[in-house]
Amino acid sequence: MAPVPPGIRFLTNFNREQWYKAFTFILTFLLYTSFHLSRKPISIVKSELHKNCSSELQTTGRGRLLQTEMDCGWKPFDKSNYKQLLGALDYSFLCAYAVGMYLSGIIGERLPIRLYLTFGMVTSGLFTCLFGLGHIFNIHSLGFYIFTQVANGLVQTTGWPSVVTCIGNWFGKGKRGLIMGVWNSHTSVGNILGSLIAGCWVSSNWGLSFIIPGVIITVMGLVCFFFLIERESMLRNHSPLTLYLSLFQMYDTELLLPRDGVCVDGAGVCVPMQQLVVVKSETEPSPISFFGALHIPGVVEFSLCLLFAKLVSYTFLFWLPLYITKAAHLDAKRAGDLSTLFDVGGIIGGILAGVISDRLAKRASTCAVMLLLAAPTLYGFSMISELGLGPTVAMLLVCGGLVNGPYALITTAVSADLGTHKSLKGNARALSTVTAIIDGTGSVGKFYFICSSLNSEIKEVKDKGCSLMFLYENETVK
Repeated sequence: MAPVPPGIRFLTNFNREQWYKAFTFILTFLLYTSFHLSRKPISIVKSELHKNCSSELQTTGRGRLLQTEMDCGWKPFDKSNYKQLLGALDYSFLCAYAVGMYLSGIIGERLPIRLYLTFGMVTSGLFTCLFGLGHIFNIHSLGFYIFTQVANGLVQTTGWPSVVTCIGNWFGKGKRGLIMGVWNSHTSVGNILGSLIAGCWVSSNWGLSFIIPGVIITVMGLVCFFFLIERESMLRNHSPLTLYLSLFQMYDTELLLPRDGVCVDGAGVCVPMQQLVVVKSETEPSPISFFGALHIPGVVEFSLCLLFAKLVSYTFLFWLPLYITKAAHLDAKRAGDLSTLFDVGGIIGGILAGVISDRLAKRASTCAVMLLLAAPTLYGFSMISELGLGPTVAMLLVCGGLVNGPYALITTAVSADLGTHKSLKGNARALSTVTAIIDGTGSVGKFYFICSSLNSEIKEVKDKGCSLMFLYENETVK
């Protein structure tokens, strides 16, 4: 008898629960990859919205230099104040994202994750496509592009609290840092794919740089609707009867009989009966409030730490391709491709941070060390990057690892740990709110960069070391 192939033997080693865990891991990974994929095009297209006019001047018959109507890019971003206008696009998205994130976590605790996430992905895809349609329909209104950014920022807040809650429901604290470190690479994978996809059309038809990612996240939203399993307990309630009864598990129900009694038809007999009340006890705890989540030890400290960490991460996300274009004099596509190295380093850094924090059982100390190393690295990035392509590649990888490592650890494993903190006494309905508070506060940190970029070129970001103060002796998460 022929032996069973080793691949089949390997697959049969996993039970039903492990297969569902792997399926949820992969599905949520792809779902949030599509979120970041749809955010990246704006950073790639910026160099096309405002071109380098000095290289596109034309000489008339009289020897005078004239600029053609579209030499400086796409109106209204072709003026000298293009930096303020491009910064306004970023500010609109980030402001809406930060404000909406605080509300999103509270709403997400009270709605089915699958439906809530599907709604956010489909509407985000529509608004992403709408931005690209501005190029196809020749729209030059600044208000139109700001509106799409604000709307997109609001609906994108549905993503992070939902996927972290879902993955936290499936995976316990054992090796959570490693699992979520690998899982959180969807952020970098999404940025890389977004850069590559947007780069394919940025020079020929930048509208497609938004439309294609918008279609992708919409399709993934439909996949979420049909396949996402929020928690393991749902698999035990797969029959129609148990699914129907599960709808009432969180509510008290009462059965009232008539006070006057029950009469038997035809017999003329009425039996007096007392009112009966059947009360079903509440089987699930109520969702935690916003201020209740703030009282969980470590939430405020890690939120403030992420404020500075996310500032630097999104500085690179939104402006690195444009910085490379201006500093290295590369075209938009090559600059976008080179910027993906920062995300490659982020994947490595996120996994390392998870492994180290699991081994030491000290999330805060791991973040503090990586942030301490990141501060001088970021300070010297602009100087070293001027030495040539090789040093630039190396610095992008190192900076990506040191910046996105703590960023990934805080937004995933730390958020999941705090959302199931021992002070909650088993109440697991705090994950979404805690995740939203931490990520929303981190989004506020982006405003410092956006406001400063409205008046100046990109310079070295030195604020990274500030996040160290919020990690001092903060070992509340084990």
